[in-house]
Amino acid sequence: MAAKQRGATAVEKKLVGVADVVITAAERRKDPTLAIPVRALSNINFNARNGMIEMGKRKQARSFFNVAMAKKFMQTVLVADALSELQRANLTTSLREIYYRTKHTIKDSHENTLDTQDESDPLIEDLEVTLAALREELHVRAENAGSVVGPLVLVDDGDQVNCARLGKGGYSVPSIVEPEYIEIRRCTADFVLLVEKGTQWNRLSEDKFWRTHNCVLLTGNGQPPRGVRRLARRLHEEYKIPVYVLVDNDPWGYYIYSVVKQGSINLAFESERMAIPKAKFIGLSSADPDRYGLPRNVGIKLNDKDVGRAKELLKYRWFQKKHWQDEIKRMLGSGLKYELDALANKDFRYLTKTYLPRKLKEEDWLD
Repeated sequence: MAAKQRGATAVEKKLVGVADVVITAAERRKDPTLAIPVRALSNINFNARNGMIEMGKRKQARSFFNVAMAKKFMQTVLVADALSELQRANLTTSLREIYYRTKHTIKDSHENTLDTQDESDPLIEDLEVTLAALREELHVRAENAGSVVGPLVLVDDGDQVNCARLGKGGYSVPSIVEPEYIEIRRCTADFVLLVEKGTQWNRLSEDKFWRTHNCVLLTGNGQPPRGVRRLARRLHEEYKIPVYVLVDNDPWGYYIYSVVKQGSINLAFESERMAIPKAKFIGLSSADPDRYGLPRNVGIKLNDKDVGRAKELLKYRWFQKKHWQDEIKRMLGSGLKYELDALANKDFRYLTKTYLPRKLKEEDWLD
């Protein structure tokens, strides 16, 4: 890795520090070792006061002279070098290009530095938590994976974007929505509705639900990516509007909600920027099939993986509230999970014309 550049950014200096660890250890004839925070449930704490997940202090030593760790140590330094190159050139790239930039065959061997992208992606996350720098600050961006529509005006790279005038497809949410990249010029919505599935977001957008209920519709097409979560958080903070989360009635839907609300276990250091502790779960809840007359034949039988995941969630500290224990146990007791799509059994527009309007009117949500 190159020596420090004059005028280097704070992030670049942190990346160069990775090389300094190796150089300093070599000069002292010691084993180069990196201290990587452990990204696991065992190393996170739930701060009940602020309602967020926080990363603990446990770290794992990754050393060069340890046979079991040597390859991963080398890969970590390689990825850090590529990220430093981006900083120096002031370029951004994708996770995929980082993989190809760092992949080569080691001289005089048949061994590759990396075989698949599954090896390089976690290393970038390791460096994120080690350096306390978001992936986007490392100049690595994910593909745009979210959409937004509603009474919201943004400024993106100097261009004004009116999210109420982009048709039913809306605006593609970028992977980084920090104020220096995306300005929120105006938002007149009463709330944000964060929808798990793109199919339901499409239905809500096509039916102009955002107009009849004056809201911003957001989706991440599954687990919401950082840009979507961060945009929801900014709207909540800057415009003081509530965020409601609409997901499937299954353990994975519950977990998506918890990531939006408390933060991610895997990257708990991001919670301060991403989590929305006051977010509400608006459905689909385990009581809804009876409340809205959904027949059992549109439910899907819980499999062993579903049951195991639900039992894990019951043990999470942030799911210890009685109403959440009752919610998850009710689902387990029924033996069924229900997708949002199942509401179409009643009517194609049941979600927009009956289900959500009633939920909002009755304030029928979980906190």
